[in-house]
Amino acid sequence: MLKIIKQPKKMMKTIKGLTLLILAISFISLTSCRKNDDGDDEVVIPLAPETLSGNITSNKTLTSDRVWILKGYVYVNNNATLTIEPGTVIKGDLSDKGALIIERGSKLIANGTATSPIVFTSGVAAGSRAPGDWGGVVLLGKATVNKGTDVLIEGGINKNYGGTTDNDNSGSLRYVRIEYAGISAFQNSEINGLTLGGVGNGTVLENIQVSYSNDDAYEFFGGTVNAKNLIAFATADDDFDFDFGYRGSIQFGVALRNPAFGDTDQNNGIECDNDNPATSATPTTRPVLSNFTLIGPNTTTPTKGVIGYGNRWRRNTNFVFNNSIMMAWPKAGFSIESAATLASYVGNTSEFKNNIVQALALPYFSDQTNAAATMQTKAESEGNVTLATVADVKLTSPFTLTAPNFLPQTGSPALSGTFVATAGATATTYRGAFGTTNWTSGWANWDPQNKTY
Repeated sequence: MLKIIKQPKKMMKTIKGLTLLILAISFISLTSCRKNDDGDDEVVIPLAPETLSGNITSNKTLTSDRVWILKGYVYVNNNATLTIEPGTVIKGDLSDKGALIIERGSKLIANGTATSPIVFTSGVAAGSRAPGDWGGVVLLGKATVNKGTDVLIEGGINKNYGGTTDNDNSGSLRYVRIEYAGISAFQNSEINGLTLGGVGNGTVLENIQVSYSNDDAYEFFGGTVNAKNLIAFATADDDFDFDFGYRGSIQFGVALRNPAFGDTDQNNGIECDNDNPATSATPTTRPVLSNFTLIGPNTTTPTKGVIGYGNRWRRNTNFVFNNSIMMAWPKAGFSIESAATLASYVGNTSEFKNNIVQALALPYFSDQTNAAATMQTKAESEGNVTLATVADVKLTSPFTLTAPNFLPQTGSPALSGTFVATAGATATTYRGAFGTTNWTSGWANWDPQNKTY
């Protein structure tokens, strides 16, 4: 039996009998259906969009029966929790560059599902969207960073992050897409697709896709938050950026570049610093990364932007990068800059093991004299494989932008190797983010420009 779920009277005129049924049927293509406790189908007519602005100071739920509009910077504070239902769409206001900021002590509970992901996207119609149409999502926590306990986040937000609570909980994001975000408040002060300032390891980040961000896809300013199954698609700047003492663990990440889109600044698969200007401030930045597939534009002359390195470790950072693939990067696959960063690798404070390294120019690079050869010798003694061409990696269809397939083909070197145990990671028998299963299926979207919301 088909039942019609009426919305509040103030939102609609009174409709009786057959007229109501005809109206409901006419809206079926724009509505959602669900089963009630009796097993009957219920048709829910969407409510009008609702705008969010200013401060959210008490617990609030964003329901999936309407579109929500972020107008300007929207702050969740006063220890409030913002909950978002699966399947909910949140659009950024174009004229006022909407952004969602979760302040210290507050939480974002955005738990979508593989069949009903939560989507943050541009407020512009399909076909006309552009990177930077809105701001992005910002989580601010109380975990330690190496710049102090009250550090001002970038992007003109005027809010602080950091503290002494490494197990701090800023909520959970599962099956979430963030599209066409990324704005610059002023020079070197941007909001990324997903910005994380001092976020603690009580927070859950799983199955997130950031697409066409006008700055970094993900930037981690200190903190200890862990994550898995992260996608960075067609990013303008860096796909994954770490600094200010970040030391969480991330497993299963994929980045795919669009050669027609990039920033005029150097942009990379991974960029990592201790801080700027390369001090020995503690805690030292040391991301623990495993099973990443980082795919460059496969051209040395992108249509737009300066796309550089698969890995760019610099400014006195430490790092762990294991069981991964970097390929098709114009300048180099594995780059180390600064004497201190090189010393941490040569001295085994940092790890780079069982990876596939391929680039269009140099597989290994360093700004330190004669260091590239030393890096390659050490890398190849620790299970890393250096390949000459992208074809040698043998991924199925990694450059098909609207329908990529990152699974290794039969005979791919991604399916063989020594497979290093990495702290905080699940053991795998393959290099890269994918073995025989595509964990992006069902919830990720590789053609956000043409998706109607």
